Amino acid sequence: MANKATTGIHHITAIVGNPQENVDFYAGILGLRLVKKTVNFDDPGTYHLYFGNEGGQPGTIMTFFPWSGAYRGRIGTGQVGVTTFVVPENAFDFWEKRLTAFKVPFKTERRFSEDYLQFDDPHGLKLEIVARQQGPKSQWEFDGITQDEAIKGFGGAILLTASPYQTVELLEQVMGFEKIGEEGNYVRLRTKGDLGNVIDIRLTASPRGLMGVGTVHHIAWRAKDFEDHQEWRSHLEENGFHPTEILNRQYFNAIYFREPGGLLFEIATDPPGFDRDEPAEKMGEQLMLPPWLEVHREKIEEVLIPVTIRELKEDHS
Repeated sequence: MANKATTGIHHITAIVGNPQENVDFYAGILGLRLVKKTVNFDDPGTYHLYFGNEGGQPGTIMTFFPWSGAYRGRIGTGQVGVTTFVVPENAFDFWEKRLTAFKVPFKTERRFSEDYLQFDDPHGLKLEIVARQQGPKSQWEFDGITQDEAIKGFGGAILLTASPYQTVELLEQVMGFEKIGEEGNYVRLRTKGDLGNVIDIRLTASPRGLMGVGTVHHIAWRAKDFEDHQEWRSHLEENGFHPTEILNRQYFNAIYFREPGGLLFEIATDPPGFDRDEPAEKMGEQLMLPPWLEVHREKIEEVLIPVTIRELKEDHS
């Protein structure tokens, strides 16, 4: 068993298309809070948008690089296949009705004695909703979605890997997950956290994933602080992995490594969080830039497509 254990998912980052369509879906329909509007530090002409609960706590953060007009990717091996959001118990019917009202097609699936609502976002990302008691309710309310229905954060994810049993071994032996079941096509693992804590690994092969619009770029796991993060880096090296140097992502520090089945894993620190550069109640309203890009603000703002958080009208046509 691992002598270190992550409490679960910190964030998941995906590539999507038009940024307003992205905001309309995740904030307008799913009711998540846009907690940070910044840019891809490696490509400052592209937004990096972060959505989550009221404070953007780790375990709730879905982040996006919206590239309008970029080519479509293909979901497959070496990627997160499905991102799972968790809602409070008894909120399942609410979400069936809301998705129906906004003409979002969905289907239901049952895995490990749980029901899932499965649907795609406008750019082809595969999502699902599950209802569970565990995890604090989101305090963010929007467009008739109350705390009793709001997405709490991640339930987990389905991973598509070229080496399912090696990925299971990594999660168990190095990352501190516990294998809790095997059913049909899936192995299920769980961590001690209460959000982003359930990972299903699909055992059957998929075509190789191709990076592009509608695919997940990476999945990040939680480190509780900067000291824990450094320990994780050493721990990975001791177990034969090759993590990057520690990178400052402004709102967390990050290391990245490739796991045996081809997925890009990140380990990210819980601190300092998203209120480090703007007041908590104002988060997501202004474009925030790191100091080294602030000098280019005018040029960056000229390139970016403006985005607005708005309540959408249900489609009753």
